[in-house]
Amino acid sequence: MNTYTLLLVDDEEEVVQVIRKKINWEGLGFSVIGYANNGVKALDMIEEFQPDVVMTDIKMPYMDGMELCKHIREEYPATKIILFTGFDEFEYAKEAVHLEIEEYILKPLNSVELTDVLTQLKIKLDREISEKRSAQILQVNYQESLPFLRANFYSTLIEGKIHDDEVSKYISDYQIGLTGPYFSCLVIHTSSGQVPQGMSPQLVTTAVYRQVKEKLEENWRAKTFSYLGNTVMLAQLTEETEVTKLTDECDRFCRYANRIIGAVVTVGIGQVCNDILELSQSYTSAREAVSYRVIYGTSRAINMKEIAPGKGNTPITLTDETELSPLFKMIRLGAEQDIIDAVDLYFKRVFLPAKSLTQHHIAVMELICSLYRFAVNNEIEAAEFSGELRTVYNRLVDHDLNTLKEWMTNISLAFHEKMVRARNTSTKTLIQRAEDYVHHNYRDADLSLDSICKVLGVSNSYFSSVFKKETGNSFIGYITDYRMDKAARLLIETNEKSYMIAKSVGYTDPNYFSYVFKRQFGVSPSKYRTEYADSEG
Repeated sequence: MNTYTLLLVDDEEEVVQVIRKKINWEGLGFSVIGYANNGVKALDMIEEFQPDVVMTDIKMPYMDGMELCKHIREEYPATKIILFTGFDEFEYAKEAVHLEIEEYILKPLNSVELTDVLTQLKIKLDREISEKRSAQILQVNYQESLPFLRANFYSTLIEGKIHDDEVSKYISDYQIGLTGPYFSCLVIHTSSGQVPQGMSPQLVTTAVYRQVKEKLEENWRAKTFSYLGNTVMLAQLTEETEVTKLTDECDRFCRYANRIIGAVVTVGIGQVCNDILELSQSYTSAREAVSYRVIYGTSRAINMKEIAPGKGNTPITLTDETELSPLFKMIRLGAEQDIIDAVDLYFKRVFLPAKSLTQHHIAVMELICSLYRFAVNNEIEAAEFSGELRTVYNRLVDHDLNTLKEWMTNISLAFHEKMVRARNTSTKTLIQRAEDYVHHNYRDADLSLDSICKVLGVSNSYFSSVFKKETGNSFIGYITDYRMDKAARLLIETNEKSYMIAKSVGYTDPNYFSYVFKRQFGVSPSKYRTEYADSEG
């Protein structure tokens, strides 16, 4: 039997305890993960635990139940809401039908009525989960792929095999809406090694495909299709900067897919372009973004522009570099031994089979050109290529295989070190900019995760991830700590009223300021000032 998580929200702890004791939660198929005594704390817990159901009162301090419901609907639309109210609030609550509240229950709560509501809600949740996981439905959905001609057009487009003079005819004949003005290609990768029990990788991939169409396609006027075992989405943007919003929405989707289907999904987001013929380059960068999951983790969205800013430039592509692809991947993502092994494999495949001196010379020239293109595309300053390529070629062409292999190993390891250092520097610079911004703007009551990400030009998901990884604290936690330290100092060093200090550190509600301060230091602001004065005296 499926068990669903439920969060209780009420500022009266006695009411919460009565509810918890009166109801046979386990028997009804629910597990109470905890309770919050105000809407602000509830939002924090919802973000952390992602409950299936939130059961909330209306009247609460700092953030009432109606405002909490609005946040839940905007940020966690799959979460079910049960609203319990006093009689005088009932009509007010009923007006909020657009919030899609599952049920309204009048206080005082009746255990029989609440049990009936939870029973019906359990049936509804079971049905939704069953529809998403049903192998039979997934098999049918698998057969209902996009029409062949459209799917073939999209595949050919990202392969870079459509000519400029053919585009308008294809779009007209196949009635395809690709108006832009900006585009980005997304690769949605579903792990085949981590699948729910009783489901095949193919069925899980199909389930993810259907959820992509349901949750993401409409908002981004997107075209979705399957390609090389992944789901690919061609998103349309009205502004280039919308890619950060797209990244955040995809990041939420990854967590949703893991919670509902049990799938481990990584979304790679390619460079933004304003010409559909450039979607082939966007697809290439999206595939590369997915490969960075070994560094940044799975079940998340990875925007190539954020993790490697130089990738926004048009790459140099001249010849097929299939043989060197494993080595280039190891330079970006592997360890030193992985790089050494990849060089060894390349030599066995390319240089050892060479039958003539001419073949050897051609292989050396192709190697130098490929390494040069890799350096340019990844903005690597390489001393070996500071002069003409012919000079490098003349220096290497007469080397024996062991010396040539040693040179190639050394330059590959050097590239790897430069890329790691650049990645770390970029991350630390981002964190420093964020901290500096807080230090200068902590008085602004509107300072938030959204506002700092707009200033930095990155997605919330990426910034939150790297900030927590580098500092060990969430960004909101960092703001709170900084404001509380400033407030504590003002309490000690000045005679300002508490409400004035609250305003000076970015809190418009003095009651909420006192609540946060007490949570931080264990005492109220006034008592903190008194205790310090007593200790000094």
